[in-house]
Amino acid sequence: MRKYIIQLCPHLGRVYFVFMIALFVLLYLTVTACAVENMWQVANRIIRDVYTQIAGISTVMAGLMSAVAVIGAKLSNNKHKVDQAWDWLKRVWIAWAVINGIGAFLAYVVPLFAGLATLDV
Repeated sequence: MRKYIIQLCPHLGRVYFVFMIALFVLLYLTVTACAVENMWQVANRIIRDVYTQIAGISTVMAGLMSAVAVIGAKLSNNKHKVDQAWDWLKRVWIAWAVINGIGAFLAYVVPLFAGLATLDV
């Protein structure tokens, strides 16, 4: 019987040894993860951080685009281009208000209604 097994797989011992070494290395290098915070707390913190970053970037960009629109309106001789610059300025500030309004609603108003969607039986 043993001769038959040796003929079937002559490198069985070596394969077993490599497999066990790989298993021990895998078990040794496995990192255990323990959650410190609740998933919803982490999501809330990330949403607030992203909102502050978007609000800051959109404010800087709105200020920059406003300056470009005002300079374009003041330096232009054509009435049509001046009207376009003022329309562009209006669109920039409307877009800024919408972006920051949605972010403010999600970051500050939605948590106020967090406990109201539950049924108490």
